[in-house]
Amino acid sequence: MTQPGPPSGGHRPHGPGREAFVVTPFTRVARTHAVLVAGDALIALALAGSLFFSIEPDAARTRIALYLAFTIAPFALVSPLIGPAIDRARGGRRLMIVLTALVRSLACFLMVGHLDSLLLFPEAFAALVAGKGYHVAKSALVPTVVRTEADLVQANSRLALLAGISGAVAFIPGGILLRFGGSEWVMGFAAIVFSFGAILALRIPATSVATEPVGEAERAELRGAGIIAAASSMAVLRGIVGFVAFLLAFHLRSIEASTVWFGVLLAASTVGNMVGAVTAPVLRRTQREELILAGVLVITTITAGFVALSGGLGGATALVLVVGFAAGAGKMSFDSIVQRDAPDANQGRSFARFETRFQLVWVAGALIPTVLPFDVLSVRLGYVVISVLAGFAAFTYVAALRAIARGERPQPIRIPAKVRDPVVARARDTATHLRGRVVARREARRPGPQEPPRGGDPGPISGDTPESA
Repeated sequence: MTQPGPPSGGHRPHGPGREAFVVTPFTRVARTHAVLVAGDALIALALAGSLFFSIEPDAARTRIALYLAFTIAPFALVSPLIGPAIDRARGGRRLMIVLTALVRSLACFLMVGHLDSLLLFPEAFAALVAGKGYHVAKSALVPTVVRTEADLVQANSRLALLAGISGAVAFIPGGILLRFGGSEWVMGFAAIVFSFGAILALRIPATSVATEPVGEAERAELRGAGIIAAASSMAVLRGIVGFVAFLLAFHLRSIEASTVWFGVLLAASTVGNMVGAVTAPVLRRTQREELILAGVLVITTITAGFVALSGGLGGATALVLVVGFAAGAGKMSFDSIVQRDAPDANQGRSFARFETRFQLVWVAGALIPTVLPFDVLSVRLGYVVISVLAGFAAFTYVAALRAIARGERPQPIRIPAKVRDPVVARARDTATHLRGRVVARREARRPGPQEPPRGGDPGPISGDTPESA
């Protein structure tokens, strides 16, 4: 976590009133994020009228499943091996953002001439892999450009809100180009946007995410029962996001729905995610993070159940909106839980690892409706699967929280004093001592079974007056 001070890479004020012109490191990350998200929205808009969605669904399943499987490799193999080295290198995650922007720019440039060719599939999925890699790098970089850990969740909320706004704004010029020039013009514009995003990323301060290897304190805290339970629930939500996206994409193609519905569902997902990211910090003022995460799982369960009964594209839109809201609010709550329960952990490194796992689960969720044909997995059955998965995740999460509260599950491993920070250790020991005193007083107030006096009247208790005896 960066210490308060003059923002590196910005314009330093030279007199009174100049503070308004300071460009902070977070502002540079936010600008880059807005531009790159706008580029992703343009890709989705351009692909809606291309071979990617015009080819027969059964013919596309094999190719899409193959490329989805290929997206797993960079996260499952490269991240654990190269990720630590990138975190230690000064400017390593910034370089990752620049490279992922350039890869998407190149992919868009190539797709301009291949929108009616089968080469579109590998190029589109190269852009998908680069996009997933960007989100991992961004998750690692954000904690290094905020002043305090208390600002981290608020910063992520602002980025999510900014992403929704920039994605919506990108549809205005993108829609005009699509109407008068076609998908090729939209894809070419996306290539320019990603190139501009790479230039903006170069202005992000070159910081090291983690200069030291993982210590016992960090390892022990991230293995805490509360964090593991929250990460498992959040992984289910991410899997549902990928499952819903490809389930409805193939469903729209099977019923030959208008491309307008692709835009409607994409807008619903964006709005839902944006509302969830904005709502979560407000809910945290009165509710625990665990309750918010469990609540969005319950809401997803109920919504998917109703949509399975009602069906229709209106129901599908409502489900996408709710799933986007659940993913946005759940992510903010999960970030807060990690910050609270793992104060000794390096936030950038830990968030990057969790984000890598969530991206893998997203791909796994997307693979299920891609591999299974409609005679095996209909859209209504898919809604039922979503309801069951979300309900199971909510039930197991609440059960885990109750077990943790009763002390039936192992708590985070106690960190040896020799590897703990002395100040943090004293603060935690004091808090533990105070909690122990509170528990002891509560136990003392509980009425216990009365035992008959043995050997006559024991006499006054030490410290009591004869009257009280």
